[in-house]
Amino acid sequence: MKTKILPLFLALAFMSGSALAAPRTVTLDVQNMTCAVCPITVKKALEHVSGVQQVTVDYASKTAIVEFDDMVATVDKLTEATQNAGYPTSIKAGKK
Repeated sequence: MKTKILPLFLALAFMSGSALAAPRTVTLDVQNMTCAVCPITVKKALEHVSGVQQVTVDYASKTAIVEFDDMVATVDKLTEATQNAGYPTSIKAGKK
């Protein structure tokens, strides 16, 4: 009986850790956005990063707000994705 309970306990512990992880939100300053189509490219680049859950890009403020699972994605992966798309980003001062 003990041998059947241990695997079940371990599986539940593993699942609850990821299920209870809160999403992280970061605001990025986006460079090189020069037209109203640019935010679409930035959004698509960020959405292709594994772990990203939601992206809002604003042309007027030149920012991207990204909600992501920080157990899967990192800010470095987000900035790398935008850099590769031609839009360097950095964490907006005072926001994380």
